[in-house]
Amino acid sequence: MLDFRAETFLAVCKYMNFTHAADALNLTQPAVSQHIKYLENRYHAPLFLRENKKLTLTLAGEILRSALETMRNDETTIEERMKESLSAKKVLTFGVTMTIGEYAIVPALSKFVKLHPDTDFHIRYGNTQTLLSALHEGTIDFAIVEGYFQKEMYETRVYRTEEYIAVASGNHHFTKSVHTLSDLTSERLLVREPGSGTRAVLAKTLALKNMSIRDFAHIIEVENIHTIVSLLRHDCGIAFLYKAAVEEEIRSGVLRQIPLSDFMVKHDFTFLWNKNSIFSKEYEEIFEELK
Repeated sequence: MLDFRAETFLAVCKYMNFTHAADALNLTQPAVSQHIKYLENRYHAPLFLRENKKLTLTLAGEILRSALETMRNDETTIEERMKESLSAKKVLTFGVTMTIGEYAIVPALSKFVKLHPDTDFHIRYGNTQTLLSALHEGTIDFAIVEGYFQKEMYETRVYRTEEYIAVASGNHHFTKSVHTLSDLTSERLLVREPGSGTRAVLAKTLALKNMSIRDFAHIIEVENIHTIVSLLRHDCGIAFLYKAAVEEEIRSGVLRQIPLSDFMVKHDFTFLWNKNSIFSKEYEEIFEELK
């Protein structure tokens, strides 16, 4: 069980404000300051930098936050496992991003479920940032994501590598010849919401060419991959997606890949969990079974 001063430290990390942390914990601000001072004395290192009323973590503070978050999440898992022991039933809770959950993992997951008939599964869907937050909070055991993350905070394994392509309706008519990314900026772009891994890959690729999503003439932002594919089928714009999400449509001719000379992207789907978790061996075994 985490020390109450550790809980105070994590609250300050969350709000980056002593007053807000004190309000959340129903403590006085001096009490919060005393808890942080105790930890700094305990570990012989400053945990926060205070400049112009702005609070930032030191390197020592980052290390402590990562360790305590993992400990807190493991504690949550331990509590759940103890409850499960009373009913002789194991529960596994994990998260997947939309593309992975709907197009990439189903065959492997169905095999995994059949191998573990006595386990209940809670599968959470969300964009990459939502799932990373759930990992920090300890509400999921592990996740498979397609977006970017701070690698030093997690144990990671490459689940698979996917081709990321430009797509349009099979009947789409371009008003000019299309050879490069810049030739597509006059099109309406169908794109996922901020926080989505699919969008992050596009944004990063465009930035390398001194471009951005805002360069496209019109944008439709959609929080559902199925809706984007449906809109593509109805020729409502173009999109950048993992090929796995539209393979059947491309094969049938309903959609088509847009060949671009300056856009050849592959990206990893990553299986990850909190670094230094006491359950790392178990998650490693699950990864091997899901591969």
